[in-house]
Amino acid sequence: WLGVSVAEVPVTHHSRKYGRSKYGLCRLVRVLLDIIALKFLLSYSTRPIQVFGLVGLVSTGLGFLISLYLAVQRLFFDRPLADRPLLLLGVLLIFVGLQFISMGLLGEMTVRTYHEAQNKPIYFVKRIID
Repeated sequence: WLGVSVAEVPVTHHSRKYGRSKYGLCRLVRVLLDIIALKFLLSYSTRPIQVFGLVGLVSTGLGFLISLYLAVQRLFFDRPLADRPLLLLGVLLIFVGLQFISMGLLGEMTVRTYHEAQNKPIYFVKRIID
């Protein structure tokens, strides 16, 4: 189903005769970021709602908490809201969170449509427990 075959190929490595290695700290950081990105793609490529939904829920929750705090400040302590940048942050977090949730749903539908069109299962059953 995966369409990939794996094989080992023997390789002979020779020591460097001229010049210096260009493999430095900067390249090591890039390789680590590539490994993290690959792990992310392999883990969440079939379930984007779990990633985008979590980020969206956290963002929306923070936005609602900020808005609730500002509402309490306005109603009980009579503080003005017009000169508070926290109001804009709360509204922004709510809208960004809703957009992340929407992107997760769209990604989920796209992934499922792709797998259905390719006749591929989204999940593999490793073993059945009776």
